Amino acid sequence: MSAAMSHRGAVHTREQFEFIADAPLDVAWPLFGADAERAWAPDWDPAFIWPATATDEEGMVFKVVQGDRTAVWVNTGLDRLANRIQYVYVIPDLVVTVITLRLRQSGPATHVAVTYERTALADAAGEAVKQMAARDKIAGPEWARQINHYLRDAGLGR
Repeated sequence: MSAAMSHRGAVHTREQFEFIADAPLDVAWPLFGADAERAWAPDWDPAFIWPATATDEEGMVFKVVQGDRTAVWVNTGLDRLANRIQYVYVIPDLVVTVITLRLRQSGPATHVAVTYERTALADAAGEAVKQMAARDKIAGPEWARQINHYLRDAGLGR
C-alpha cells in the first residue's frame, strides 16, 4: 500500500510492508520492543528517558540519533493481547512518524505487518518525508533479513 497525500499543504505518507519472523510469536514479540530491538537491528541505540532503565513498556520515552538530528520516541501501544505495538516519534521541524506493528502466529513463525505514517511538520520538509516513505516501502526484506539472521544465530528461529 502506498500513498502520499496533502492536507492543507502538509505532506502525509502511509506505507505498509509485511514479513515473516522465523520464530513463534512468544519469541518474536519481545524483539520489537525498543530495548530488545538492539539485538537484531544494527545501529539501533535508544537512550531511555523514562523509565530510566531500558524497559519495554507502554508510555516509555526515549531518544534516537538519526543522522544529524535527534528523534524523540514514545511507545503509544504495547498490547500483547491484541499483538499490537505502536510508536510515535518526532523530529522537530521535520516529521511526526507513527509506526504500528501487528503480529500474529503463522504456523511455527510470526507474521509481522508494519505501517509507517509520516507527516511533514513544515513545507520544506515535504521532500524529505517523501524520501523516508520511499525507504519505508521497501524495508520489509531488510527487517526480515536482520531479525531472522539474529534468530538463527541465537538458536531461537527455524
